[in-house]
Amino acid sequence: MLVSTAELEARLSDPDWIIFDCRHDLFDATKGAAAYAAGHIEGAHFASVDGDLSGAKTGQNGRHPLPRPEAFAAFLARHGVTEHSRVVAYDDVGGQYAARLWWMARWIGFDRVAVLDGGWAKWNAENRAVDSMVPTTKPGAVTARVNSALLVQVKEVLENLEGGSQLVIDARAGERYRGEVEPLDRVAGHIPGAVNRVFKLNLNDDLTLRAPEELRAELTALIGHRSPAEVVHQCGSGITACVNLLAMEHAGLTGSKLYAGSWSEWSSDSTRPVATGDG
Repeated sequence: MLVSTAELEARLSDPDWIIFDCRHDLFDATKGAAAYAAGHIEGAHFASVDGDLSGAKTGQNGRHPLPRPEAFAAFLARHGVTEHSRVVAYDDVGGQYAARLWWMARWIGFDRVAVLDGGWAKWNAENRAVDSMVPTTKPGAVTARVNSALLVQVKEVLENLEGGSQLVIDARAGERYRGEVEPLDRVAGHIPGAVNRVFKLNLNDDLTLRAPEELRAELTALIGHRSPAEVVHQCGSGITACVNLLAMEHAGLTGSKLYAGSWSEWSSDSTRPVATGDG
């Protein structure tokens, strides 16, 4: 699920390796495309977080609702992905947007997908191949075979509030989890019963993912007696939660789930309960 910069550079001429640039800024929707145009990993295609990695918003389904599985499969296919491809995603902020693409590919049944460890920052620091050309690729073919076990809906999260077995892990910054500030969504706070693990805790200073044994020790302590299948990850809109999901899988704790609507969906309905503080 991780690819090193050295391995990816060695595969740049391999047509079976398809690279996606997922750079994005939650406060400036144009920033990712501009960064891609200015320079990207040689041969990389741009994946828009708001467009390609999200679906239509209703005002009730969060800031980054999932697209239809068939639409995402068609996006991959337009950029040359086939069942034989190896897909690699990267960004410049520790993998939060790349991990979204990684999770979505697995959600539609495409498992030959990885995140570039260290992303754009590490690639640049090592002076590896950069280009500004938009690649042309022969269209591929991807069939969506949705793995519903990777996803939970708001109804399931709500039902779990009353003594359920699932543990909800919130990946947002501590001040947002506690309800002290809320720069993006209409209500501050968190889902009652959720615990906080900021996604950045999974990263080294160079934005690579920490060692599996370190992550396993911390995550096992957090989830306690529960199995990974009883863990649900959420954040503000289903983006940074994917880094916690990636860390779980990297640590060998396989099978946790994503609540894709996350806090932006949860807080859109005033009848849903809200907690603040550390509890």
